[in-house]
Amino acid sequence: MNETMLAVLGFAAIITVIVLLLRSVTVPSLAFIGVGTVTTAILVLSGTFSISEMGDFIKSGVSGVHSTATLFIFSVMFFGIMTDAGMFDRIIGALMKRVGNNVVGVAVMTCVIAMIGHLDGGGASTFLITIPAMLPVYRRLNMRPATLLLICVTAMGVMNLMPWGGPTMRAATVLGIEANDLWVRLMPMQAVGIIIAFATAFIWGNIEKRRGAGTVAAVSENAGVSDEEVTHELARPHLFAFNAILTLIVILCLVFLDVPSYFVFMVGCAAALFVNYPGSKLQNKIIKSHADSALMMASTILAAGAFLGVLEETEIMVHMAHIMASFIPASLGIFLPLIIGAFSVPLTLMFDTDSYFFGLLPVLIEVGNQFGVDPVHTAIAMVVCRNCATFISPVAPATFLGIGLAGVEIKDHIRHCFFWLWGVSLICLTSGIVLGIIHF
Repeated sequence: MNETMLAVLGFAAIITVIVLLLRSVTVPSLAFIGVGTVTTAILVLSGTFSISEMGDFIKSGVSGVHSTATLFIFSVMFFGIMTDAGMFDRIIGALMKRVGNNVVGVAVMTCVIAMIGHLDGGGASTFLITIPAMLPVYRRLNMRPATLLLICVTAMGVMNLMPWGGPTMRAATVLGIEANDLWVRLMPMQAVGIIIAFATAFIWGNIEKRRGAGTVAAVSENAGVSDEEVTHELARPHLFAFNAILTLIVILCLVFLDVPSYFVFMVGCAAALFVNYPGSKLQNKIIKSHADSALMMASTILAAGAFLGVLEETEIMVHMAHIMASFIPASLGIFLPLIIGAFSVPLTLMFDTDSYFFGLLPVLIEVGNQFGVDPVHTAIAMVVCRNCATFISPVAPATFLGIGLAGVEIKDHIRHCFFWLWGVSLICLTSGIVLGIIHF
């Protein structure tokens, strides 16, 4: 099978997965497994790769996400224990006294927490810091979890431009320059993005308010539901100080300690269970109560890893990048940064971070060189515009962590965020042109 056919197969596989997810034909894990299996069968039957090679590719893909799946299982369990023990009820009460029924204030607070949480550049840790803390507040005020995710991923996309963030570092590596030098050049666009992120929180806070969020009736109704969720049997109000300190230690370890994140949550879960719920019988009850959601999302992440292993290790994504670059007309070559920037958000749904920057960027730089386009301009357009949609992509494992924590389906997450984030991306691109960061 030649490179063109491999690229066509890759496009067909990814588009099929996206269609299956958006139309709710099946659950995400089965979509990834089914399409991945068919793709593998085609590659083997065509003689392109052997069964043994495909097995190694799949193993490599799963090994790349197994830590995220493990992280999700134990993080869900940890925050579930904290919820059962009633720790978040106390925190929510304090927050509600400060913001009252101020829906816009809660939305802006979400943006601030997400930005601070994403200073380390880790998508998973940011979701784990922001969503469990804010989701109960959103439920109390009758605000949609999908809006929480939208505000969160918008803020994360802007902060992901830091020089230690994955996309900026990858682009700088391809360019052969220091990540800090690239960041300094795109910094004004990031400043615009930060303003847009706060505007997003303000606008969507008002949208939620117009939907009736924050009214006395909505708060009373949802407060009753929340009170029922934590029964007298599981609530541990006398252990609030311990649970709050333990949660703070876990978060600090996630940010500053150089150990696997999932191990931090393993230790956190063990400590939380031993202190809050002593005895194997009660501990088993707590673990089983959170097993459904943990298993569902962990299986999705592992299945996505197998699917990505097939596409990445076979270099199908690299061939896809070459095909896409070949479609740019010679007459539009000088506008390459504008073209790739404008379409970065849709492309994010099909390319993972490595294939986007290590596969597509080098090809586009070569294309741009033929028309005298500065490679840095192409890289800046790709980095800034793509980052806006990083955490709605079904080929980004952290996306599934976020939607799992928020209880939102992937199709609803994409539908709710896609066009808004595309608009944010285009505004950032326009600002880069206006400010002279990108020019032709």
